[in-house]
Amino acid sequence: MTLRLSNALFLVLFLGAAWVQADDTKYKPYVSASTAEADVKAKLQEQGFEVVGEYEPYTGAKVIVVTSETLKNTAALSTNGGFGATMRVAITDGVVSYTNPPYWANAYRMATELNDVAKALKEALGHKGEFGSADGMNSDELREYHYAVFMPYFNKPVKLATYSNYDKCVETVEAGLKSEKGDKEQTQFVYRLDIPNKKETVFGMGVLGEKNKGSDKNVMTILNKHTGKPEHTAYMPYEILCSDTKALMLDGKFRIAISFPDLTKWQFKDIARAPKGIKVAAEAAAE
Repeated sequence: MTLRLSNALFLVLFLGAAWVQADDTKYKPYVSASTAEADVKAKLQEQGFEVVGEYEPYTGAKVIVVTSETLKNTAALSTNGGFGATMRVAITDGVVSYTNPPYWANAYRMATELNDVAKALKEALGHKGEFGSADGMNSDELREYHYAVFMPYFNKPVKLATYSNYDKCVETVEAGLKSEKGDKEQTQFVYRLDIPNKKETVFGMGVLGEKNKGSDKNVMTILNKHTGKPEHTAYMPYEILCSDTKALMLDGKFRIAISFPDLTKWQFKDIARAPKGIKVAAEAAAE
């Protein structure tokens, strides 16, 4: 009897340890690719990805934004899932990198970890290793992530504007991002993606301007000095989400921090004015 109990206890402890270990997988925000720059788009399309937008945030850097049926359908299953409906591929001075699907799926509290998407990206672009954080974070840490006390979580997005209906939200935001007049010229339209079977549309937003502390160029110039790895370019562009009658964006204090989780508080202070600059630009586009 004692032997049977011991065996049973061992089995429970073994399985429990295996479960904990499985859940403790660490993810990092970006992946180094091995595909040549000239082959990127063709390889992505071969694996079923659709290019929805591309832009050059500054000289030497290019971002290609892609989606797939899996990404869109998974985005439809969770609150504000549209934020995670795309993956971003960066080409920085000829070096290719891309966003790591399980990292961002957990950070954006999506219904799955997008392992099929990760596999397809690996087939398309190669996988030389993850980077962007020394230790990485597990799924629980990512789903409850906030940079520090009193800093925002994923489920506390910034409300940019409220409209009479969903169509008005989409129409206004798209027109604002495409406009080059007045305050609206701070932003650049990168892409639009409608989430299936849901009143939800996500837009890609480049942030422009030498004077805007939140502009893509200004933020990356500072962050590249701290990280020493410009392939982090895949953290752009930002998103504006039309969710029913509201235009939302992730707070820059969350969006930048989750993209650069190893930044020290002193380093973060160097871009302290960036979140406000990004928000002001997004508000102008959403007016």
